[in-house]
Amino acid sequence: MKKNIHPDYHWITVVMTNGTEYKTRSTYGEEGARMNLDIDPTTHPAWTGGDQRLLDRGGRVSRFNNKFKGFIGS
Repeated sequence: MKKNIHPDYHWITVVMTNGTEYKTRSTYGEEGARMNLDIDPTTHPAWTGGDQRLLDRGGRVSRFNNKFKGFIGS
């Protein structure tokens, strides 16, 4: 393994959007750095389910529903 080509791997503190913190090892910043997150699993829709709405642009959903009406359970 080549020497002096890998970034320094050290302990940092990660601060979530709600203020909770945890320590982890990373190549981010320098030893003891704090990483403040703008988006994390407690706030991002990918993890929370979010406020999802289905927009029917151009009647696509309506056409699909009409085409396959009665298909399931028939």
